[in-house]
Formats: sequence, structure tokens, C-alpha cells
Amino acid sequence: MSELFDWQITLPIALAALALGYLLGSIPFGLILTRAAGLGDVRSIGSGNIGATNVLRTGNKKLAAATLLLDAFKATAAALLAGALWGPDAAILAGFAAFIGHLFPVWIGFKGGKGVATYIGTLLGVAPAMVLVFAFVWLSIAKLSRYSSLSALVATLVIPVALWIVGDHKIAVIMAVMTVITYWKHKANIERLINGTETRIGQKG
Repeated sequence: MSELFDWQITLPIALAALALGYLLGSIPFGLILTRAAGLGDVRSIGSGNIGATNVLRTGNKKLAAATLLLDAFKATAAALLAGALWGPDAAILAGFAAFIGHLFPVWIGFKGGKGVATYIGTLLGVAPAMVLVFAFVWLSIAKLSRYSSLSALVATLVIPVALWIVGDHKIAVIMAVMTVITYWKHKANIERLINGTETRIGQKG
């Protein structure tokens, strides 16, 4: 646990990593892709979200898949680039900042997505083996419940615990903070899950 307090990074580099991650994470790919495809502003339909789930409501599955991948890989790119430039601690900070940038993008009034894709992208950049754990948990819960939101919520809860168990304490703490924020962003989904009104996978709603 001693590494929790032993960050091998200077303040200027930490700020640079945070800025890099935030700016990359702020790129609103869902909005860019739907506009480029002539589908208008994705914020005007469904939940008003810029993420892949809301892009899917346009009826364009390929566009939704592209949004999902780009939202994930922008966080991965931030972590890998910062890691290559300044080391592993910078990678963690950049991935976290990319996640925050996706949720609160400066380019569109700080109203972004819910962060699951970017959460996965950050994980891919700093602890890639844990993506397999996330996928296993997500798929297992999805098969049992048919709720995409519940699957994501459980998976994000498992990841910090798994990271802590394998000894990646620094990353575990950062991912735990991201998990708390993810739950906050999904508060409406949680209310619907409790009330039994959440839309199931494959169900139109």
C-alpha cells in the first residue's frame, strides 16, 4: 500500500497529463459522427446524451458502435500517450482526466456522456488485463438480467476490488473514484432498476 503515497511524477507533469487527458476525453464523438452522417444533433433525441447508447436511438448501429469504440479509445490514447511521455503515473492521471472530459466536455457546455466506454478505455490503457474481467462480469450480468445499465454498474464495482486484490492499489483507488462518479451519472438508471421500469437489452423503450 506504500505506493499509494509514492507518485513518481512532478506537479507540472501531472498537470500536463491531466490537461492532455481532459482535452482528448472532451472530444464528443457521438455528436461529431451523427452530424457528419446527416442525422442532426444527437442531444435532441432520447436521453440527450452524446454516448453510444443514445446514438443507437438514431437507428444507426454502425454509428453507435463507432461512437463506443472512439469514446473508449480516446481514453486509451490519452493514457498510452501520457505514459510514453511521462511514465505510468502520468498514464493513470491522463486516463482519469479523459473520463472526466467525456462526462464534462468543455467543447459542448460540459454536458457529456455517462462514461462507461471511457471507463473501459482508461482500464485498457492502464490495466489491460482487467478489461477481460470487466467483459466477463458485464456479459454474465447481462445474460442473467438483460439490463445493460446493471451489467455496467456491477462491472465497474468489481474492477477496483479486483485491482486491489492483485496489488495495483494506485489504479484501484483511481478506478474506485471513477466507479463512484459512474454511479452518480447513472442515478436515473438506478432509480428505474429499483422501480422495475428500466429498459432491458433488446427491448424498445
